[in-house]
Amino acid sequence: MPGKAGLKAGLIGTVIMLVLTILNQVLPMYGTLVWVMCGASLLASIAIGVLAGLMISPPRTPTQGAGAGAIAGLVSGGISGVIGYIMMIVGMGQGAGIPGVDPQQMEQLAETGIDPQAMMLPGVICGLFAGIVLATIGGAVVAGVKPD
Repeated sequence: MPGKAGLKAGLIGTVIMLVLTILNQVLPMYGTLVWVMCGASLLASIAIGVLAGLMISPPRTPTQGAGAGAIAGLVSGGISGVIGYIMMIVGMGQGAGIPGVDPQQMEQLAETGIDPQAMMLPGVICGLFAGIVLATIGGAVVAGVKPD
């Protein structure tokens, strides 16, 4: 059952993604560390899909793996995305910036009249879709490679 496997893997993946989200909020994110955390999140999304594909009872098909991976990506990305978005809004209210954006860039955004919070929501949505796609690919590949 791809739905059940996807839900289980998605809940496990939520914990992984929340740890990465918290690290992203706590660590000073400038320079190379931004790219390292981005890569870690992308690899985690693939791993969540792989886990979903492995949780399907044999015999597995790539279609089942893709379905389970998509569900897992949606669950883990959706929950961690909403929590991360709330954490960023609360952090900005307390004077913290957006990870990867230094204080000078925040000033430039404010001077041009761009609300930094308005920029965060499209990023969260894009991250959600990227996570779903990568988890779908991970689930399909593992189910195709390991059918039994």
